[in-house]
Order: sequence, then C-alpha cells, then structure tokens
Amino acid sequence: MDIVKQLSVFLANKPGTLAVVCEELARQNINIYALTISDTVDHAVVRMVVSDTQKALHIFGQHGVLAVENDVLFIENSNKPGSLANIAHKLSAAKINIEYAYLATSPGSKKGLLILRPSNTKKALEVLSKE
Repeated sequence: MDIVKQLSVFLANKPGTLAVVCEELARQNINIYALTISDTVDHAVVRMVVSDTQKALHIFGQHGVLAVENDVLFIENSNKPGSLANIAHKLSAAKINIEYAYLATSPGSKKGLLILRPSNTKKALEVLSKE
C-alpha cells in the first residue's frame, strides 16, 4: 500500500479522444496502471495512475489538456469477499470519508488493485497499515 499521484484529465466527450491520449502516453513509454472515466454532457474526467506522472503532466500541458494531480492510495488487497468492507469499516471508525474509489481484479486472481481517494490520505494510510 502506497500513496501515489493520480491524474484527473479533462477531455472532450467524443469518440477517439481517449485513443489519442493512450497512444501518446504509450509513445512516451508511460504505462497506465489504473484508469476510470466519468462522463458529463460535454467532457469526460479520466482519472489515471501512470508510471511517470510528471512526464504525463508535461505531455498534457503541451497539448493544452487540463490535468490535475491528487494523492490517492494504491492498495493491492485480497481478492475475496469482504476485503473492501474491511477497508471501509477501518476508515469509517477513524472518521475518514471515501470520496471515491475504483478497483479491478480477475476472478481467479489472489490479489486485486484498489485506488482509493480518502478525505485524509496520510491518516488513511496510517489506519490501514495497522494490522
């Protein structure tokens, strides 16, 4: 479990926009570890954790794309029922709100990846690091 930088990138909500972004990141040898997209009528917010945040920010800036950097928790957790409930209960007991989260795993995998944006990232890391 680590605190990592996440980029929130504001893109036009139209076909091909994400393809162009992903292609440019790949061309610059930047790997995408996690990604989620929320859409509105006229734009999409793409949240991503990448292998080189500063380089990605520079690329977005060069192309006039608004990107905001935030701290999030990058958690590899057990792929079993109740794992997320356990995390949510620990944070709730410490009065830490989960602003948003996204996760993924394959059914046969022992571990999953959770990206979590808590109201207090450092305190959440301390709470969740205690066993």
